[in-house]
Amino acid sequence: MKTVIADKIASVTQDVALKRELRVAPDIPCEEGVLIAAEILSSKTSYNTLELVSGRMAKLRPGDVIVGALGQRKALFGYSGHLPEKLVPGDTVQVLNMGGVLGICDSINANFGAPFDARVLGAVLDFPYLGERIGVPARVGKVPLDKDAVADTGGVPVVAIAGTCMNSGKTAAACALISRLRHLGLTVDAFKATGVSLRRDILAMEDAGARNTSIFTDFGVVSTTADNGPPVTRMMLNQLAAESPDVIVYELGDGILGAYGVEAILRDPAIRDTLTYLALCANDPVAAWGGVKLLRDEFDLEPHVVTGPATDNVVGRQIIADRLGVAAINAVTDGAALGDAVAASLGLGDRAN
Repeated sequence: MKTVIADKIASVTQDVALKRELRVAPDIPCEEGVLIAAEILSSKTSYNTLELVSGRMAKLRPGDVIVGALGQRKALFGYSGHLPEKLVPGDTVQVLNMGGVLGICDSINANFGAPFDARVLGAVLDFPYLGERIGVPARVGKVPLDKDAVADTGGVPVVAIAGTCMNSGKTAAACALISRLRHLGLTVDAFKATGVSLRRDILAMEDAGARNTSIFTDFGVVSTTADNGPPVTRMMLNQLAAESPDVIVYELGDGILGAYGVEAILRDPAIRDTLTYLALCANDPVAAWGGVKLLRDEFDLEPHVVTGPATDNVVGRQIIADRLGVAAINAVTDGAALGDAVAASLGLGDRAN
């Protein structure tokens, strides 16, 4: 065991409440969510920031000692990598995302260049036994994942926002919806169900007016999959429903077709039973057509509205309405109309008056 001073502590560690002076050990369990300290070895001019526990983005430079969590990532438009099978101090890992997920990069994104290399310093230790100097490897999350969790929302209306791919406007739609529902006098809780650990989106939901927020990382999940996506979604639904909001809004990160477990969530019977309203975000009319067809044919789900860049002007909105028979509302330019449509569908009146 040795002492390390961390320069930057990644947001993936949010629930561990670390201080800059850390104790690290050479024995490193190569398991998802285990926290490690590492020294940045390379420099980058793009995709070169780390989200801190404060939510701020800080630039990384060679020599910075960071704390992140071991994990995998399977992104369509970002770095993809796997969990290492074995690590010892001195080994090299890569920074797979801005939230501080560390692993072995398998595939890069040409727009971002190679990821940061980082030299492993050791496993960060937690000291859970009061008065004893017995350290155990620290792990992300404040509540352990329960694979057998059942969904019980007690009748609270639930709005899910899915997308045809990453960067299709899901968070913008969630924030516009949350903001309008709050202006209508409703109490809104929100969460992000899938993706790789990064708190930026739920912070945006809080800024939009969400009372309580959650993310899968709070339950020990660094990157969602078809295996852990459904149970962690059920747990977040239960957690927020217990606070008796008027409505729960959640974002399904990535696209319907992807490796983060969105398909498994949409097929989960318990989750489907809680779903009251489904919005689809799409980048263009063809994506909207494919997304709606996929939801109808593969999942037996009918989207209530299409939003995203496909609805940026009247041409796209008209094509979607005419060809797909689905309402098309732009969340950025007409967020109030989107929120009003959702409130009307859910039977939630204007409580502000």
